Amino acid sequence: MTRASRSLSIFALIGAGALALAGCATSTSGAGSSGVSADPSASASELEVEAGWLDGGRQIALVTWGSSGCVPTATDATVQADGALAITLSDGEADTACTADYAPRVTLVGVPEGVDPTKDLDLVVTDAHGVRGDTDIDGVAGLAAGGATDYAPSAGWVDDDLIAVLTWGSSSCAPQVEDVTAADPKNVTVTFADQGDKPCTMDMAPRATLVSVGGLDVDDSGTTITLSGADAQFATPVTVPVIG
Repeated sequence: MTRASRSLSIFALIGAGALALAGCATSTSGAGSSGVSADPSASASELEVEAGWLDGGRQIALVTWGSSGCVPTATDATVQADGALAITLSDGEADTACTADYAPRVTLVGVPEGVDPTKDLDLVVTDAHGVRGDTDIDGVAGLAAGGATDYAPSAGWVDDDLIAVLTWGSSSCAPQVEDVTAADPKNVTVTFADQGDKPCTMDMAPRATLVSVGGLDVDDSGTTITLSGADAQFATPVTVPVIG
């Protein structure tokens, strides 16, 4: 897909999503947003969604809009007879307090058997209240659904100005974006904030973060993203391609 150079002001959007790995019923979820809002006047009768590939084609970053404190969880992803992927969302953890904002949130969805990420894919999404929306993802050569993850960071385009970043680590300490720059139009540099003495669970979970490149002169073809900061995890910067 082709995207023009970005001309909006710089902002960073953060969202930790939930994962439904292919062949696995376990999911994790989290939340976060810098407070940048999508259009709250969008019709409540249709769910606004965007999506992109992550983890080499094993996962999809699904973006919806609503309270940044209540990130949806993917409870089901099923290939339909027409080849479309039907995704069902829940409201996430029942005891989570929902903030009174309207922001993009990212949910991680495991790609089920029968999906070929090298081919275009239609998505039909239904939320916990029965509201539906649809979008599509362009196929990308070299991707392959299924197989075990290598737990490496990855990134993918989910909208013209928005990149989803997947990292692995403590589910209670998802990376928080501190700064986004692009000295080179082919590379975006993201600095994650040091979270100090925040207590972190000792698990290894997928965490999804949304990064906006609005206002940066970024070439969307062959883009890479360099991740740095976030305590010791990215003390040595890691550069990965942006899928899409």
